[in-house]
Amino acid sequence: MPQPNKEVEKETAGVGRYIYAIVPDQGQHDLGNIGLDEGLVYTIGNGRVAAVVSDLASGRIRPQRRNLAAHQEVLKQLLRDVTPLPAAFGLLADDDAAIARILKDNQDAFLGQLERVSDGVEMGLRMTWDVPNIFEYFVGAHPELQELRDDFFRDGGNLTQDQMITLGRSFERLLEQDREDFTDQVEAIMRTCSREIKRNKCRTEKEVMNLACLVKRGDQERFEQAVLQAARPFDNNFAFDFNGPWAPHNFVEMDIKL
Repeated sequence: MPQPNKEVEKETAGVGRYIYAIVPDQGQHDLGNIGLDEGLVYTIGNGRVAAVVSDLASGRIRPQRRNLAAHQEVLKQLLRDVTPLPAAFGLLADDDAAIARILKDNQDAFLGQLERVSDGVEMGLRMTWDVPNIFEYFVGAHPELQELRDDFFRDGGNLTQDQMITLGRSFERLLEQDREDFTDQVEAIMRTCSREIKRNKCRTEKEVMNLACLVKRGDQERFEQAVLQAARPFDNNFAFDFNGPWAPHNFVEMDIKL
């Protein structure tokens, strides 16, 4: 899956072609002036697949808010009619000939990826521990951790470095165990409405899970109902949050070499 570049500075002669996505070729059309620098977004195709591009006079592309927003807006507009293969932010080809080479060299891979995500959208689902102090919550939820902590503090002194390491490792082990168990539980329900599910790495200590779900366009309401069903067994110490629809970033693997 393509990852956003922190900064792309590529010197090109003349006007380059900034690439937003790959889509099935349905004839040349444009999406209006919604691209980077308010450029006209249009397609360049070969009869089977097409690149969604806009002209870019500057060879310097920075991940500024307005540029990232423009990139996402193009993907959002595309998603209304087709499921695109989103390109990494900052992908710039020299000219139409370079685009033609990309489409030719990668056509079979693009067609396979387009078939994989056809008529699908990506939905995100996060679950977090909604508690003031995650360690204290685990002490209350896991007697073995509470017993270990109380034993270390029994003499009333400060913990030694070895004791702190032992306590920390026990907490981390239980944290990962609960994450795995709860994610299995939720994922079993979400699979009833998802074609594919990918587990992304948790970004904060309080995050239980971060799922990307590939959902059929017509099943978004089923997805929302499944989220409610999955959340029902959990008490108020847990919070669920879902978002989307998005282009299927987590289910696309494009390695485009320019």
